[in-house]
Amino acid sequence: MTVILILLLIFIAWLAIDFFFGRLKHLNSVSKRNYPLRHAHWQLFTDGQELYNHLFEDISNAKHHVHILFYIVKNDLISNDFLNLLKKKAEEGVKVRLLLDRVGSYRISRKEVRQLRESGVHFSFSNKPRFPFIFYTLNYRNHRKITVIDGNIGYFGGFNIGKEYLGHDPYLGYWQDFHLKIHGDGVQDLQSEFMSDWGKATNEHLHGESVYFPKLEQGPLPLRFLPTDGAFIKDLLIDLIKNSKSEILIGTPYFIPGYEMLQVILAARKRGVNVKILVPYKADHPFVKEAAFPYFKVMLKAGCQIYRYTNGFYHGKIILIDNELCDFGTANFDKRSFFINDELNCFIRDPAFIEKIRSEFLIDVFHRSEKLTTKKYEKRPFLQRGKEFFSSLISDLL
Repeated sequence: MTVILILLLIFIAWLAIDFFFGRLKHLNSVSKRNYPLRHAHWQLFTDGQELYNHLFEDISNAKHHVHILFYIVKNDLISNDFLNLLKKKAEEGVKVRLLLDRVGSYRISRKEVRQLRESGVHFSFSNKPRFPFIFYTLNYRNHRKITVIDGNIGYFGGFNIGKEYLGHDPYLGYWQDFHLKIHGDGVQDLQSEFMSDWGKATNEHLHGESVYFPKLEQGPLPLRFLPTDGAFIKDLLIDLIKNSKSEILIGTPYFIPGYEMLQVILAARKRGVNVKILVPYKADHPFVKEAAFPYFKVMLKAGCQIYRYTNGFYHGKIILIDNELCDFGTANFDKRSFFINDELNCFIRDPAFIEKIRSEFLIDVFHRSEKLTTKKYEKRPFLQRGKEFFSSLISDLL
């Protein structure tokens, strides 16, 4: 028994050392990337079927190239339809590049990869676990979702490819999320981000090829992209919350903000800022739901309003500040997005867009959610409280 305990302690120490030095090496290799303000034409999607209909149609109409990055592509009927469409376009002579996160898309088989390449699809996995920091790189995921078609059409947001995003998972039910299609100005930044990740994965560097960067017309939506590589986003969000005056609305599937971010939210509430948090009632991963509850305790006491989505599964990632600024993209409001993952968000200051997002948010809050009260919080079952304690120990990795 003593030997087992010693071995366990050695293993835990190795994990901690691996993660610490792996992250240190990673932070020394990344730098902040600043994109200029763009003005795009836009279309918002909150329903997976509608998104897939438009995405598949735009891919079908591609003439020159299709560049796609997803965190997750599953092994199911809709995923097979998606991959078969990419094979078809490659066989037609369209340049197709597909980049998938190595862990998120673990269901993609070697046979499928071989068939993609035989069809002419240029394929690679992103963020492969590697030595010497195997534990850190296993956790360091590429969570971005980017599609660029002919350099003029772009998609990004929270949806991946799989049946649950169509609401076909019997446990999760309807999938509520946000994805944005843009065309014209702004697509060049999505292209650059894809090329950056593609270059890291394959050593094929495409930035200098002008054929991928056509002249683009401007649209009405002002937006500025913010890519983050396990750094930078937390400090920026802290500044936004510190400067809030009247309202903070946060929609996220995973609420694990950490101590510093929590204190900033509580300080805003103390100033009289109205704070509403929207999270799922159900969980799609172990312990992420329970990890939020220690934060909920102090937030409820401070007068924050917390709602749990009951109409299926909530996967949206939005922050609205004072009805003036919307943070939209792939980053969750958790430590993993703040400190580990590659993410892509954008900041939008546009009354029409913000009103659309705010309207969707409030409909979800008041018509599709259950308000968490102090009374309900205190009635949590003993088993959940035990899970909360355990989840707090591993919350950095959830």
